[in-house]
Amino acid sequence: MSERTLFDKVWALHTVGTLPSGQTQLFIGLHLIHEVTSPQAFAMLRDRHLKVLYPERTVATVDHIVPTDNQARPFVDVLAEEMMQSLEKSCKEHQIRFYNIGSGNQGIVHVIAPEQGLTQPGMTIACGDSHTSTHGAFGAIAFGIGTSQVRDVLASQTLALGKLKVRRIEVNGQLAPGVYAKDVVLHIIRTLGVKGGVGYAYEFAGTTLEAMSMEERMTICNMAIEGGARCGYVNPDQVTYDYLQGRDFAPKGEDWEKAVTWWNSIRSDADAVYDDVVKFEASEIAPTVTWGITPGQGMAVNELIPDLEEIPESDRDVAKEAYQYMEFAPGTPIQGTKVDVCFIGSCTNGRLSDLREAAKFAQGRKVANGVKAFVVPGSERVKQQAEAEGLDKIFEAAGFEWREAGCSMCLAMNSDKLQGNQLSASSSNRNFKGRQGSANGRTLLMSPAMVVAAAVNGVVTDVRELL
Repeated sequence: MSERTLFDKVWALHTVGTLPSGQTQLFIGLHLIHEVTSPQAFAMLRDRHLKVLYPERTVATVDHIVPTDNQARPFVDVLAEEMMQSLEKSCKEHQIRFYNIGSGNQGIVHVIAPEQGLTQPGMTIACGDSHTSTHGAFGAIAFGIGTSQVRDVLASQTLALGKLKVRRIEVNGQLAPGVYAKDVVLHIIRTLGVKGGVGYAYEFAGTTLEAMSMEERMTICNMAIEGGARCGYVNPDQVTYDYLQGRDFAPKGEDWEKAVTWWNSIRSDADAVYDDVVKFEASEIAPTVTWGITPGQGMAVNELIPDLEEIPESDRDVAKEAYQYMEFAPGTPIQGTKVDVCFIGSCTNGRLSDLREAAKFAQGRKVANGVKAFVVPGSERVKQQAEAEGLDKIFEAAGFEWREAGCSMCLAMNSDKLQGNQLSASSSNRNFKGRQGSANGRTLLMSPAMVVAAAVNGVVTDVRELL
């Protein structure tokens, strides 16, 4: 049976049955858990006297509430310490593999699974975190789930889900210098909207995607959820296999050859039928920055903040709210806007290649007076590798703080928070009201290189000026 997408094939292979609701009962190959959405799920299991069905298919780490400055235990934050102890106890009780602080493998859940080769093509993956779509970069189908669904996966290794439609998003051509994967995905979301992907899986394709590294593809898939899609993926290819080969959990020897043969077979067929196809030209994408309170309110750095008349009628109320909250006037440039805090990190842009690129622009420059700038590696491994390359020294010499691994000021569930209505240039994935820890703090999303440009100039800057 040809004409099938990777999504169709993986879905069919993992279907256990059809439920009375019409939903599919889908087997989940890998379940990733962390300290925030799992304590309640484990409590629900205890209440029902249930065990974890396949503990070997669950992997735990800590990332959201972990302090990135002082990690001495017990944590200063009592609630954070309670969450840590709860996860430590549950993992011990159910014999779940757990990467704690200091293990050398701790970090943001969506950074550690790929770097260890846990994430592989053709898998179904679930995690109680909205940015689980990241793992789709490997040709996996990965879903962010809620706490009650975390319970379901722990107890049954399955999820009840409705099958999605598939939209193929092609980006073709070569990106200009200073334009990155982050700009590509912000451009896509800006164009299709934050609700454009509702009911869909996004298949990212085209020559631009084929030329990207695995870490760039992860950035794209990470933000599929911000465009309303339930998941996003890229078909596996030689780039995928080169990245995976030799990693801790990747198949070895003869198993490797068999795995690659199978992975190639699950790629979308050349004549696959899609529910929708959208195409973009790489040459039309500029360094992109958000101006509003949703990831869809984006603009090229050299454009003017859009007037109300330029915005689709259905989005105008949110635009009015954004002008007021962000203290921006329509028709004015975003370039030159003063920034207070500059953050490089998160599951979107906290990997080694992100830090390398940012360091290129930080080298020989200084963070502007009055700007707080910091870099948070996505995992203990990323931190170790970056330090081996001397990236920490480059950042520190430029005036950035160099931190321990964690989610940090993406969700701000630790001590890394904006104060008052501070404006942040952030390489993370969400610019919602209050997202970075202050009820009236303001967030501009951009690439790590753009964050450095803002940090050294003290204002929103087109990174191409630093090339």
